[in-house]
Amino acid sequence: MGFDVKSLVPFVNCSQVTIPCGKQVVLYKSRVSCTVYTQWKGDPLSAECVLCLPSMPLARSLSVTSLSGMEDWDEEFELEDAVLFEIAWEVANKVGGIYTVIQTKARLTAEEWGENYFLVGPYVESNVRTQVELIEPTNPVLKRTIDKMNSSGCKVYFGRWLIEGSPYVVLIDVAFTAWSLDSWKRELWDLCDIGVPWFDREANDAVLFGFLTAWLLGEYAAQSEEPPHIVAHFHEWLAGLGLVLCRHRQLPVATIFTTHATLLGRYLCAGSVDFYNKLSEFNLDKEAGDRQIYHRYCLERAAAHCAHVFTTVSQITAIEAEHLLKRAPDIVTPNGLNVKKFSAVHEFQNLHAQSKNRIQEFVRGHFYGHLDFNLDKCLFLFIAGRYEFSNKGADIFLEALARLNYLLRVNHSDVTVIAFFIMPARTNNFNVETLKGQAVRKQLWDTAQTVKERFGKKLYESLLVGQLPDVSKILDKDDLTIMKRAIFATQRQCQPPICTHNMLEDSGDPILNCVRRIGLFNSSADRVKIIFHPEFLSSTSPLLPMDYEEFVRGCHLGVFPSYYEPWGYTPAECTVMGIPSISTNLSGFGCFMEEHIADPSAYGIYILDRRFRGVDESCNQLTSFLFQFCKQSRRQRIIQRNRTERLSDLLDWRYLGRYYIAARHMALAKAFPDDYMYELHEPTSTSGFRYPRPASVPPSPALSRHSSPHHSEGEDEERYDEDLEAEKDRLNIRQPTALPFKNKSSVVLGANGNGGFAKN
Repeated sequence: MGFDVKSLVPFVNCSQVTIPCGKQVVLYKSRVSCTVYTQWKGDPLSAECVLCLPSMPLARSLSVTSLSGMEDWDEEFELEDAVLFEIAWEVANKVGGIYTVIQTKARLTAEEWGENYFLVGPYVESNVRTQVELIEPTNPVLKRTIDKMNSSGCKVYFGRWLIEGSPYVVLIDVAFTAWSLDSWKRELWDLCDIGVPWFDREANDAVLFGFLTAWLLGEYAAQSEEPPHIVAHFHEWLAGLGLVLCRHRQLPVATIFTTHATLLGRYLCAGSVDFYNKLSEFNLDKEAGDRQIYHRYCLERAAAHCAHVFTTVSQITAIEAEHLLKRAPDIVTPNGLNVKKFSAVHEFQNLHAQSKNRIQEFVRGHFYGHLDFNLDKCLFLFIAGRYEFSNKGADIFLEALARLNYLLRVNHSDVTVIAFFIMPARTNNFNVETLKGQAVRKQLWDTAQTVKERFGKKLYESLLVGQLPDVSKILDKDDLTIMKRAIFATQRQCQPPICTHNMLEDSGDPILNCVRRIGLFNSSADRVKIIFHPEFLSSTSPLLPMDYEEFVRGCHLGVFPSYYEPWGYTPAECTVMGIPSISTNLSGFGCFMEEHIADPSAYGIYILDRRFRGVDESCNQLTSFLFQFCKQSRRQRIIQRNRTERLSDLLDWRYLGRYYIAARHMALAKAFPDDYMYELHEPTSTSGFRYPRPASVPPSPALSRHSSPHHSEGEDEERYDEDLEAEKDRLNIRQPTALPFKNKSSVVLGANGNGGFAKN
């Protein structure tokens, strides 16, 4: 009998189960501790009943706090006859953040699975030309599978994705099989009562891609000489239909579904809804229907319920999924980075100085004629990402900047803050005034070089004859005339521009309208300046010729006060480059760091409370973070950057990849219980870890104390030993475990990150 998908529509999530002795048991999960609590009807459970509970379906997510609680890989099981297919619309096809997840994780997964790891995605010719090397399949079973599909009216390609790890990719041309769309839509309706409208091209692609991936997996199983152990990991709703079909057709496939952000959650937050306070109150079908995404929502929810293992990328998204998709994730799989790519061993401070100098050059040109502030006491802040004014927190950031400007002025601070907004918007060209500023700066530089050469030549000749130079004779009238003309050229009647480009919808742009409301127009009296760069950074730009990584390294602080951010790669990238950042407890990154660091602000990770505070309170807290950061001395900022950079190990795939490994092992145990076993162990008292608060320099200068009554400005005020502090941090996080290669692996993971997995 096939898997009844219709029983999952409308997907009633019943937590009541019947144990073998006949008692009705309800399982509850604590969101904080992830402990499973039980409630039963009638008499208390007997000892025999309690023993039955571990065999019940798990109704909880594995806690992120258990990262170092995972033991070493001390048990082995064979992966010789297992194969992993990772399926996503963004394989070799950059659309959003999932591309980064798959691309950076590929090397680690390829090391674990070797020749048995295949990524599956859509065939996009423009991407294949530059990213994929097409070759013949090396796996004989997969070769027979692809040949059979191609002979049946499909176009399936095989190759290597030219990224780190060079993983194998199977690319399916969905457009070539568009002739099957109507029949497959009819089958989807008969199977799940899900109708896909003709005008939704993205959903049509999802239907084609889903049926083709299910065809691929089914054909692979049929072509295998022995019953295979297939693991199929599906990312997001665009790939989810293939999972549903695999379960209905009872294919020998262990399925995993990962949602990186729920579909309905994104739409609700984009509509300025009080999302997190009303999670349990939404009429989900109505909200999805009102936004004309009901069919997409059903596909996503069906995939979440049909999967053997359901995962999300953060604890905050796990709570969201539990309410919107009506299934609590089995495990949280945080997103990581290849830290090696960003690491500049013991040189990141020098790289910061070099990149900061390049930003300063841009600032000199942008503010020509109004450069009445000291660049050495200037702090560069930035926010970057998709132009989602409220979701990304640009609204609260601008309001906090206005309040910070007031505080700096009333306290007569000599610090100047320049805030960059790097968010792509609709423009038609560079702003003429902005380009003129860079031209004036270059002209001044050329003038200074000309005068310097003439001055140097006269000085040299004077010293050759043994005379001290007469300054009045060294600088003649021509030199003075050239310099005066250069000074007159820097005069400016207007204020430095806010936006570096000409906006197509200037009057309706939310950032510019907010700037007009708060009155920050880059005037000389303001201590906070704003530069809106509505275009992605590029090293070939004539305006600010820097790529994103170089720009981030040159800034002092990244500000990301997002309201909706399932993970948050931008603050993670700041961290691995040693740049402090502000995040929120509504972002996956912020929650992750808050769980692992006793005092995040001491390590340059400021966590803004946007979940339990109102907008005005959150804005005041953000203003406080910014003001305290402005009061730090240069030495305190250097120490803080050292600490921030040391946290990069927390975000390395060598650590966070274990959660994906655990999810795959859990799926194998559920799909093939006769061959694989997943056991729970109680966590020990030492499970998990937290970085302690550093004992030396306080993060805020308000707590600083002079070591003696006599001191000079910039004197070493606090005792600080970088090597000693770094060694203590290394004790709090073990070196990455060397993952086994190709065909052997094991995991210990359980109730709070501990458990055992082995092959029977």
